[in-house]
Amino acid sequence: MFQPATFDSSKRQGSMNQHYKIFFWSLSAALGGFLFGFDTAVISGVEQTLQKIWSLSAFEHGITVSIALIGTVIGSLIGGIPSDKYGRRMTLFIIAILYLISAVGTAYAFDWVIFLIFRFLGGLGVGISSVVAPMYISEIAPPAKRGRLVALFQFNIVFGILMAYLSNYLLGDMGENAWRWMLGVQAFPSIIFAATVLVIPESPRWLILKKGNVNMARQILQTIDALTAEQVITDIQTHTSNGSKNFFSVFQSAYKRPVMLAVLFAVFNQVSGINAIIYYAPRIFEMAGLGKNTALLSSAGIGLVNLFATLLGLSLIDKFGRKLLMYIGSFGYILSLSLIASAFYRNNFDGMTFFVFLFIAAHAIGRGAVIWVFISEIFPSEVRAYGQSLGSFTHWILAAIIAFTFPYIAETFGGGLTFSFFAVMMVFQLLFVWRVMPETKGTSLENIERVVIGH
Repeated sequence: MFQPATFDSSKRQGSMNQHYKIFFWSLSAALGGFLFGFDTAVISGVEQTLQKIWSLSAFEHGITVSIALIGTVIGSLIGGIPSDKYGRRMTLFIIAILYLISAVGTAYAFDWVIFLIFRFLGGLGVGISSVVAPMYISEIAPPAKRGRLVALFQFNIVFGILMAYLSNYLLGDMGENAWRWMLGVQAFPSIIFAATVLVIPESPRWLILKKGNVNMARQILQTIDALTAEQVITDIQTHTSNGSKNFFSVFQSAYKRPVMLAVLFAVFNQVSGINAIIYYAPRIFEMAGLGKNTALLSSAGIGLVNLFATLLGLSLIDKFGRKLLMYIGSFGYILSLSLIASAFYRNNFDGMTFFVFLFIAAHAIGRGAVIWVFISEIFPSEVRAYGQSLGSFTHWILAAIIAFTFPYIAETFGGGLTFSFFAVMMVFQLLFVWRVMPETKGTSLENIERVVIGH
């Protein structure tokens, strides 16, 4: 319990302590995003070596690169189950253990099948992390800071990708076993992640809804904001439907609007072409006529642009709201994708690197900063885990489809038509933001429920 402060300085000190506690809790959960990004990108430094060591066919090589993505799709689909059964905090710990086992297992793998098994486990961790970490942060964050705190997850994804590339570069001269070090080094942040989630509190909303432990939830909520703790408890209890919930409960008619919002948000995230550009940036630059070295250098620049633009989006999301960032991102998408498509139609690629950087900046400031925040906010507490799982699954299954089909589509239809399609889809996204998407800035999760589904 907070005691009334005697001096203004004591109040300020208490407020600072409260701020640091909430930031630490959020950052601890967001470390799942760092490992998410690291695990996703680290394979780029070892895939060619693995192909040679195990004499992999083209098909086997493809499985080696994509097996983690398969695990991610499955993990995102089932992530709501342990989160609801065992709690957000325990599920975050399970994720950390999956990352740790994957790192050690792939580093010591003695044959291809064993490698695939441990790599798949890492993918499961990524998928479950994309469900649980944003949800946990949204449930412990004060409304005025929820946007930037949940967006820490996205920032850590981007940061993890950069660190994987840097790590691969630094460990590349370790000899014939360099690939083992590249994969095994992930064990260290995994241990840090596991240690930190053991000292953060459980989500107060989960404690009330699933355990009926109002007293413990009250202690946590008073740490978050003593003035609103009792009102939040009342709101949670008032706006909760009776009866147990499972994944299929989210498809009940009462939740059709948040389901529609989450699915469309995830769909638009992929039909922008973001993963096509992230996964195949060197190929796109080479299609545009750049030399291989120039293409690789331009691709590395994508990571830096993504990082700094994500930081900018994170700093703006609670000041100006989710919708304004989505407007900025949508206009940036349409402009950059139109310029890229036009370059292919005209066969004139002057400025192509700038066009792609503009696209990445538009994504990072807009949907990159907003997606995990928005999906974690729009579902009522009793089905939030399963709603987050649905949104994440939609995101990842489409990411897999885009990743597998983009090379064929680009070669068959050409860059002009392919990027024109992405640009047209972003016009539809702009209409979605304007006419359908609600603003959730600075509003409690229970009040968002009133806006989205009318409770």
